[in-house]
Amino acid sequence: MNRIDYNSYCVDLPTKPDPGIGRILVTGASGYIGGRLVPELLARNYKVRIMVREQSTEFEQRWPDAEIVAADAMSLEAVEKVLEGVDTVYYLIHSLLLGPREFESADLRAAVNFRKAAGTQTVRRIIYLGGLGDKFAHLSPHLRSRILVAKELARGKVPVTTFRAAIIIGSGSASYEIMDRLIRNLPVIPIPFWARTRCQPISIRDIVKYLVGSLEAPETSGREFDIGGDEILTYEKMMRIIADLLGKKRWFVSSPISNIGLYAYLANLITPVPNAITRCLLESSINEVVCQESNIKKLIPFKLLSFGEAVKRAALQEECDTVHTRWSDAYPPAYHPTVTLGSMNPPPCYMSTYSLVSGKPAAALFTSICSIGGREGWFHSNWLWSLRGSLDRMLTGVGMSRGRRSRSTLRVNDVIDFWRVEDLKENSVLLLRAEMILPGRAWLQFRIEPEGSGNRLIVTAFFDTHTIAGKLYWFVCIPFHVVIFKNLIKQIERRS
Repeated sequence: MNRIDYNSYCVDLPTKPDPGIGRILVTGASGYIGGRLVPELLARNYKVRIMVREQSTEFEQRWPDAEIVAADAMSLEAVEKVLEGVDTVYYLIHSLLLGPREFESADLRAAVNFRKAAGTQTVRRIIYLGGLGDKFAHLSPHLRSRILVAKELARGKVPVTTFRAAIIIGSGSASYEIMDRLIRNLPVIPIPFWARTRCQPISIRDIVKYLVGSLEAPETSGREFDIGGDEILTYEKMMRIIADLLGKKRWFVSSPISNIGLYAYLANLITPVPNAITRCLLESSINEVVCQESNIKKLIPFKLLSFGEAVKRAALQEECDTVHTRWSDAYPPAYHPTVTLGSMNPPPCYMSTYSLVSGKPAAALFTSICSIGGREGWFHSNWLWSLRGSLDRMLTGVGMSRGRRSRSTLRVNDVIDFWRVEDLKENSVLLLRAEMILPGRAWLQFRIEPEGSGNRLIVTAFFDTHTIAGKLYWFVCIPFHVVIFKNLIKQIERRS
């Protein structure tokens, strides 16, 4: 709804903007790291092209000074087109949400396309953010994939700067939210043997500084760097620090059970982060991820944040409702960019509509609509929403616990529990697309239309299915819709 003022991470960066650098392409710009990198580059007056999976007015509103290009990284032809006239590429494409079985091949295929396409264009540099880990050890699929992508990009004729980082700590990061929610929700924390593996975490602020600094430090071209904070900690120690900072007394108990699949599933039920990401991250915790060299500190020297400082900043950002990007910004694997409500022809088979007339202004009604979900809940029958979310979580779906990026603002692509914002028109329309596990596709639309001297508030549930299971699901849900949606719009009107 409202644009957020962005406080620059790079005000104390020792490198200086280079006006001689041509157009910069940022891939993964709609993701957690890319979304924080783009405003830093724009603030330093670089010409930025952003590659996204589909065009959206939301990106134009967030970054009006950037060029937005929709392209599929799995298409060599599309990648060649998006690289035309590009000087430097930030390669930030990762596919963790696909899960352990699929993300490795997807990441490698995208890297092959970029390597081939960059060699035929004007690209002078590629800057890639990968993962720490001993290249000669038996690595988790996640870390192995990061190393394979770095090798694949380096096979081309374009010089690649590779950064290798461990877990990233910041507001909205998956690693931070997993540990933070475990500490908040569990009085007893089981500690398997791999929770005592050493790790060198780094703050999101410092990651972005290195990404920007390397662009402005030509001597980093064609080299690999390990990057991390100044502390080497175990995962257990990190959770103990978070517990101390939150003032939570927690019991840390050694656990004889070490099955990662079980812990990932339990974390999926307790934290907002879905099973696919949690499992990949936990599998990586078996490997020690510690910097083997620190050459980057000589080339781009600045004071790194400690783990405790990074956690404090993350908690403050959440408290102040200024989380700029979040792990949930990434689309789930089931999402197809062309399947939107407006693009469906014929429209969805099933729909149910509920409405009321209000004497309140459209702006007040719309503000109330846009506050649903997250900590505010769904205004009525929250136990039914929670029950549906719990069922989804048990099936390893996204569930209700993802919450919201911001309590006070919404933008296209934002997550609201198990929905994602597909369309947003100020004081008029909010369209949500379902991302829970369903035997079909579902949308929830809120509309405000002028009527007489007031406004009609309308909520419509859409469902598209062609299976017997889907049809059965819809008819089973209808009685619940009557209760939920009639009371929901009453509460929206009352709270506006």
